[in-house]
This record gives sequence, structure tokens and C-alpha cells, in this order.
Amino acid sequence: MMRKAFSLGILPLTMILAGCTMAPDYHRPALPVAAHFDSQGQALSGNGANIRWQNFFTDPVMHKLIATALSNNRDLRVAALNVEVARSQVQIDRAALMPWVDFNGSDDATHLPGNLYSTKQSGSVTYHQLNTSLGVTAWELDFFGRLQSLRNEALEEWLASAATQRATQISLIAEVASGYLSLCSDNELLKLAQDTAQSQQDSYDLTKRSFEGGVASEQDLVQAETSVRTAQADIATYSRQVHQDINALTLLVGTALPADLLAGASLRKEWNFPATPAGLPSELLTNRPDIIAAEHTLKAANANIGAARAAFFPTISLTASGGSTSSTFSHLLSGGTAAWSFGPSIDLPIFDGGVNIANLDIAKLQKRIEIADYEKAIQTAFKEVGDALAGQETYQDEMKARQLDEVANQRNFSFASVRYREGLDNYLNVLVAQRSLYASQQSLITTRLGQLNQKITLYKTLGGGWKS
Repeated sequence: MMRKAFSLGILPLTMILAGCTMAPDYHRPALPVAAHFDSQGQALSGNGANIRWQNFFTDPVMHKLIATALSNNRDLRVAALNVEVARSQVQIDRAALMPWVDFNGSDDATHLPGNLYSTKQSGSVTYHQLNTSLGVTAWELDFFGRLQSLRNEALEEWLASAATQRATQISLIAEVASGYLSLCSDNELLKLAQDTAQSQQDSYDLTKRSFEGGVASEQDLVQAETSVRTAQADIATYSRQVHQDINALTLLVGTALPADLLAGASLRKEWNFPATPAGLPSELLTNRPDIIAAEHTLKAANANIGAARAAFFPTISLTASGGSTSSTFSHLLSGGTAAWSFGPSIDLPIFDGGVNIANLDIAKLQKRIEIADYEKAIQTAFKEVGDALAGQETYQDEMKARQLDEVANQRNFSFASVRYREGLDNYLNVLVAQRSLYASQQSLITTRLGQLNQKITLYKTLGGGWKS
């Protein structure tokens, strides 16, 4: 009876002690970056909020591509499955804190010959022993928090994997959006190359007739032909890039794309991405999923120190069972058949050749490594956000300059064409003006692409949104 009282009394004590660990108190490392990002513009005011991707990417085609990718992308599926694996590991480590109760039933039959113990011949005998028992096997009483530390470590790893899944999702959203913009840009460049090739083909045909009429020189004809061939080569280049853009989007989305969905993809539309104010506090970085994951990994290393410290102390285990034993099934639950056993054990480390000390040193070093990784992740994020913020005004200024440059080149080409037709200049001036116009038009498209991609990059580097 005393043994039973002891076993019942130790359970709540163990449950209380299970909440205690020998892990050091956790303190988040200070941010190794400036308090605010060094960028122009007004500081964020009012109450900001995380921006849902549906509210940030409002273009219908881009919206559909992102939604499809979130349902079908294989990398995102793997990330979600990794979260489930980590979650199951938490359940396994949590179960170690509780006793495992097993039921066992057996029927042992032994047959002995009649002459085994006597020289006289007698009949053989068969013995039966039926057993039932309900018991706990090797339940470790977590007095020093070793199991609790391991459970906390698994919990932090699960939370880290969940944050990594979120980071994967944000990266996927940004990649799909950027991939669609690349398709739009290459479509624009392809159309520009086609229009330029047609225009230059018309100029070549006109020059050829002039040459046949003795007005233009053969050099003028050759120069006109080089412009046509260059534009034709660009058509092939941009056609290839358009196909590669579609292939890249198909891979990201994870399923076949309807042909009409991408038809007419162009940068010439209002994208209406929400404006992001400058002067954001660097504390926003702690909301980034990859930073959250790095901190949970650091916390896991901190919990592992507790498990390594607990290994220096005794391990106390409890094995107990109770049941019934009888030679016949009919009497198995009758009075007088009860059987029980109780076997506590203790394992005290005395000499292990320095293994426990080495494991503790490794745990402490691993925590220092995770601190450095966490700080490096913060610094990298700070740099990425700073780079993205730097484009807030510079891309706007560059776009204005590119637009004025295109207008100036268009006028120059018109003047050169008129002067050539009037016989005031040779065809080389027309050719130079034409190539300058073509280059300025290409630059305008690529700058527009960079301006839009900068907004997507800022959305990604801020962890999918921003808070004040």
C-alpha cells in the first residue's frame, strides 16, 4: 500500500518539475544595425499594417498567377510538409514527459513427459499460465528538465520551420510577380524589335530603290541592311526570352497555364502597387519570416544547453505493473490471482571520459554560432531593405530622364531623316540616329521593369508588409 501511495504521490511532483529546465534565460540579441534606414522621404506615420498579398498585387492576371502558384508550387508543398514533420517531432518529445501505459496478455503452455522426474512410466503433463498486466515501463522522471529541454528544442524547431514556410511563400509570391513582369517586359521589347525591323526594312527598301536609281550609294545600302539584320536578331532573342519567361512561370505556378491568360502581357498598364514610405524603423526586420526562423533556431540552441546540463545529473526511471495470473482463463480475474511489480531505478553518471562536458561545450558553441547567424540575418535584411528603399525616388527620376531621352532621340531621328532626304547629310547620320532611338526605347522599357521590380523587392524584403 505504501508503494502505491508513493507512486501516486510522485506523479504530480514530476509534472511540476517537468516545467523546470536548466536552460539559460533567453535574451534576444540587440539589433546590430542602425535604428532607422538611411533613405530620403518622410518617416512612416500613423498605424501601418501588414499588407495582404491580395491587396498589394491587384492586377487580375498577376493575382490569378500568384493564387495558382500558392496552390500548386512544389517547393511550397515541401515547406508545408516539413512543418508537419517538425510538428510531429514536438508530439514525440512531448510524449516522453508522460508515462507510457501498456497492456499485456499472454498464455504460456508447457508440456512435460511423464518420465521426466521418475523412472516409472506415468502420464505426461501440460501446464498453462495466463497473465494480464497493465504497467509503465522505464518512465523517466524529469527532475532536472532534460526531457522538457528537448521538448522545447523541438518546439522551437517547429516554429522555425513554420516561419521558413512563410518565408518560402513570400519569396514565391515575389518570384511569380517578378516573372510575370519579365514576360511583360520581353513582350514589349519583342514588339519594339518587330516594329523597328519593319521600319528599317522600309528604309532599306527605299534606299535600295534610290541605289538602283543612282541616287544612293552602295555604302548607304549596306548600312541600311546592317540595321535590318540587327533588329531581326533582336526579334529572335526576345522571342526566345518570351518562351523562357513562360516556362519559368509554368514551373513557379506548378501547373499548365491557359494560353489566353498570358496573351497581351504588357507593361503599358496601371499597376497600382501601394506606395511604401521611407524612414522605416529597423525593428520591422524582426517581422521578417526568415529573421523569425533564425531566432527560433537560436532559442532551440538555448534549450539544447539545458538538456546538456541535465545530463550531468542522475536519471531516475520508474517501471511498475499490476495484473492477474492464473492457470485457467475462468479464474484469471478471480480473487487471489493479483500480481504486481514496482521497480524504480537511478542512473548516476560518474565517469564518461568527458563526454558530457564536451556535449555541453558543443551546445554552448552552437548557441554562439546561432547568435552570429541571427545577427548576420538581421544585417543582410537591413542591407536588402536599404537597397530597395534607395530606389524609391531614384527610379522615378531615372524614368523621367529616360522618357525625355526617348523624345529627344525621336526628334533627332526625324531631323536626320529629313536632312538625308533633302541631300544635306549622308545615310550614316540617319543610321546613328535610328540606333540611338532604338536603344533609348529599350532602356525606357528595362527601366520601367526595374522600377516595378523594386516595389516587389521591397514587399519581399519587408516580409510581405510593414508595420509602424
